[in-house]
Amino acid sequence: MPRISKRYTAIAAKVEDRSYEPTEAIELVKANANARFDETMEAHVRLGIDPKYTDQQLRTTVALPHGTGQTIRIAVIARGEKVAEAKAAGADLAGDEELVDQIAGGAMDFDLLIATPDMMPKVAKLGRVLGPRGLMPNPKAGTVTTDLAGAINEFKAGKLEFRADRAGIVHVRFGKASFDAAKLLDNLKALQETIDRQKPSGAKGRYWRSLYLTSTMGPSVQVDFTALQDIKQDG
Repeated sequence: MPRISKRYTAIAAKVEDRSYEPTEAIELVKANANARFDETMEAHVRLGIDPKYTDQQLRTTVALPHGTGQTIRIAVIARGEKVAEAKAAGADLAGDEELVDQIAGGAMDFDLLIATPDMMPKVAKLGRVLGPRGLMPNPKAGTVTTDLAGAINEFKAGKLEFRADRAGIVHVRFGKASFDAAKLLDNLKALQETIDRQKPSGAKGRYWRSLYLTSTMGPSVQVDFTALQDIKQDG
């Protein structure tokens, strides 16, 4: 059984066994994020879906209005002039078959992989190394595209890919503890609206089951997701 620190026990005692209003929950998670680094804010959403069925799978992207507060390294697999285009747009790595071979050999120094459609037959052989890490390019996620500059700029600015895991739970980072509560609420609202908008066709019964927020080193806080859905954002 893992040892629980005195720090964690002390901050966990501040969390009541109830659902908090969204802003109240965010402020509590922020207050408990007192590690010696800027902790990442995370949302964990349990949905009423069974991803083993194709019509109950959820895989999409969300554009967080205030970004994630994290710098991501983007690799691009393309050929010809598209490689230069990717580098000019800010890709950290870009190449053709040679980059495919490097990744196959274990070079995984990136957080996101984008590929042009014509290179997907080459990328397909990387399924065993990319799949388990959630890095396989996919058109639904916007990571298979000919608009490399647009995709790179969007992901660098805070666009995130996410999916429901085998248990139907979505895990998404939505900012840093140093963000003010209003910006975190904006990001969380964008995530909620995206999940609702992308509801799988096969989802039946109650779609949202629970929503918890946490920080990297902090305890989870349950959120009243219906209150979040009722919030009306300007614009």
